[in-house]
Amino acid sequence: MLLIKPATSFAISLPFLRHHTHKHYTTIFTVTGHRSMNHPRKDSPPPSAPQLISSTNVLIFDRKNMQTTIDNSYIVGTFFVSLLGFLVLSVLRRRISNSVSHSRKFVSGSSNRVRNRSNSTRGDFCPRYESVDADVIIVGAGVSGAALAYALGKEGRKIRVIERDLTEPDRIVGELLQPGGYLKLIELGLEDCLEDIDAQMVHGYALLNDEKSIILPYSLEKLYSDVSGRSFHNGRFVQNMRKKASTLPNVELEQGTVTSLVEDEGTIRGVQYKTKSGEVMQAFAPLTIVCDGCFSNLRRYLCKKQVDVPSCFVGLVLENCKLPYPNHGHVMLADPSPILFYPISSSEIRCLVDIPGQKLPSLGNGDMAKYLKTVVAPQVPREVYDAFIAAVDSGNIRTMPNRSMPASPVRTPGVLLLGDAFNMRHPLTGGGMTVALSDIVVLRDLLKPWHDFTDTYSLAKCVESFYILRKPMASTINTLAGALYKVFCAPPDPAMKAMREACFDYLSLGGACSSGPIGLLSGLNPSPIWLFLHFFAVAVYGFGRVLLPLPTPKRLWIGVRLILDFIENQGASGIIFPIIKAEGVRQMFFPASVPAYYRAPPKKGSQG
Repeated sequence: MLLIKPATSFAISLPFLRHHTHKHYTTIFTVTGHRSMNHPRKDSPPPSAPQLISSTNVLIFDRKNMQTTIDNSYIVGTFFVSLLGFLVLSVLRRRISNSVSHSRKFVSGSSNRVRNRSNSTRGDFCPRYESVDADVIIVGAGVSGAALAYALGKEGRKIRVIERDLTEPDRIVGELLQPGGYLKLIELGLEDCLEDIDAQMVHGYALLNDEKSIILPYSLEKLYSDVSGRSFHNGRFVQNMRKKASTLPNVELEQGTVTSLVEDEGTIRGVQYKTKSGEVMQAFAPLTIVCDGCFSNLRRYLCKKQVDVPSCFVGLVLENCKLPYPNHGHVMLADPSPILFYPISSSEIRCLVDIPGQKLPSLGNGDMAKYLKTVVAPQVPREVYDAFIAAVDSGNIRTMPNRSMPASPVRTPGVLLLGDAFNMRHPLTGGGMTVALSDIVVLRDLLKPWHDFTDTYSLAKCVESFYILRKPMASTINTLAGALYKVFCAPPDPAMKAMREACFDYLSLGGACSSGPIGLLSGLNPSPIWLFLHFFAVAVYGFGRVLLPLPTPKRLWIGVRLILDFIENQGASGIIFPIIKAEGVRQMFFPASVPAYYRAPPKKGSQG
């Protein structure tokens, strides 16, 4: 038996004894009890009573020796309890490990990467944790989201739309719908959304260059009489589309901010969002479609980051004035970059002033107003000059960056991007809504044969076909918008200046030289091959134009530079070739050579 004698010490404060030299007349006395760790000696004197001494001395006393016995049975019991605890912890650890390996991962809107993404395998959608809330979750209810909700809802799908703000939007772009986009609107059954919003018919474009001007009408002879372009207030149009989508009993619109995508084993299963009241919620569906616009916070995880901001728009509303050519969009080849005018109601005209780069004159200190009055106002048509000055003086000046982003998706099962969240081009040609509505028609037709979307493998193949079938319309408008903006800017380079003048004169020739490009721009004839041929024709035409009336070494050099700029990925081709490369040469010009082009969806009745 082991004897243990612990040593202890303790202090006692005796306030009744005071030290006269201390400020508070308080003396601390210490009582120390000592227990030896050794066996007591027989010849040791008996312990004396405790004695109190001053703070400079210590009163030491010995207490009775205490012996503690540790029973061997305690050791045996402790061993068995430890063994049992070890077995329990081992079982719990294995279960927790299995649970974590199958747990849901969140793709956070504020994190820098998608965590724990693995390659998906063929299999069915399996909601392990929650019930499925809808067939499709749509993030965003702008033009793309609202139109998609109605298109899929008409097919009998259960749709849940989560929109950050369901009040009427107030934008300075997305107000011009090309005839090709209007035809897609008819295909979707949404043409009545343009009623009762004072939308204006647009029959073509007027191109103004100094004192010269040309009219480029849409080729609408073979179409119905009411088919044309439309211009309107974006917010009114969006609200009408939301109202029409919400009339379907299987479409639910909810206000909330989606903060992340819910991912499980490499497949997106739904979204996490905050409601209007701030409550954090989750929704689950086999397919999530992100349509949250050009400022999407989810895009970075679903496509390659290639966003370019070549310029910014400064927006004004001109009231009670008339354009030189009614019911036409107007493009002024101004210095340093184009200015756009088009009607948005019977009494209002939208003016968009393009300013290259991302640095704008300050709105707060009046630099912007000064810039608009001194640099821009002298170049606008005299018919709208007074209204332009009045709009600047009113102070209602809006700005917005012009973003350009080719479609480069990161293929992720269970989710896809649509609209400006997926693909953007310079808004000079007003083709954004046309591309979005065309994409919705393609996607609707591909998904139509499916009764449900739980087969993630087949659904991923369908999405791959969508990326190919959308190319003719999307790549044509994307490339044209970027190339025209580069050509229409006032360049310091003589070769690019010659290209700008050549483009204007080429369109002035009429016939196929004007109807061909306007057919591409309007979305009525989306052909990447014709687009490339027309731009090559402009380069050749510009070369011949530079040499007239008499070839000189300087003119010959400028002409050679113009052709080289087109071939060597500079000048106008600095926009054409990079976008063609980003869109995919094979997918853009030879889509029939891609296997996904022929991948037909299952026939009706083959599922379920």
